[in-house]
Amino acid sequence: MENNKSVIDINHVSFRYDKETVLEDINLSIPKGAFLGIVGPNGSGKSTLLKLILGLLKAKDGEIYLFGQSQPKFKDWDRIGYVSQKANSFNTGFPATVREVVSSGLTKKIGLFKMIGKKHADQINKAIESVGMSAFSSRNIGELSGGQQQRVFIARALVSKPEVLILDEPTVGVDSKNVQAFYEMLEHLNKDLGITLLLVTHDIGTISNKVTHVACLNKQLHFHGNTQEFENLRESELSGIYGHEVHLLHHDHSHEEAER
Repeated sequence: MENNKSVIDINHVSFRYDKETVLEDINLSIPKGAFLGIVGPNGSGKSTLLKLILGLLKAKDGEIYLFGQSQPKFKDWDRIGYVSQKANSFNTGFPATVREVVSSGLTKKIGLFKMIGKKHADQINKAIESVGMSAFSSRNIGELSGGQQQRVFIARALVSKPEVLILDEPTVGVDSKNVQAFYEMLEHLNKDLGITLLLVTHDIGTISNKVTHVACLNKQLHFHGNTQEFENLRESELSGIYGHEVHLLHHDHSHEEAER
């Protein structure tokens, strides 16, 4: 029976590479409709946690439930979209348009060489529109900036209409002046389209006014709560988690929001 309160439940999960403990006794419940920012220092296990959720790695201890179903038995993977770090190293010389890249996200559904019907064409158009790339749909992906390419990869993950979207450091390769607009696009996916988002990021200050929840990870889960609780953490507490001095910048984007 599906749990309507949470889409992902992680219960006492630990993971080791050989003898090195990467994650230890992680307990985390992600409610439907949340925008969860997962933060922590390099090597803290953030990407490993995503791979465990996606079944790309197998937990040594503990259990993971997806939509209330034990992960080993879960088959409906179209409900979960994923954009990996490797998307940032895409071969920009690859001869494919934005539309072709996004349509490749439907290959499993419609087959490799079959014609795209109206239903799927509409899905492709909506996915491209949702990331603000409609004007570039016929452009070769190699002609786009890093941030635009990343939007296309997100559209490819969205085209199968997932309920959860998992993103591993999506702003790597995005020009700093465009990072804020990129996060506003993710906020649109969450608030307006109702997609649950899991985001691994180093932008600890930038995300604080976009996400609804924060998980602070360093092998163990040191903090999990809503954004307000995270912003109330003392910098000394954060520095203890990170192992070095951390300054959390609080952003006031109320003026920006009023203009949107």
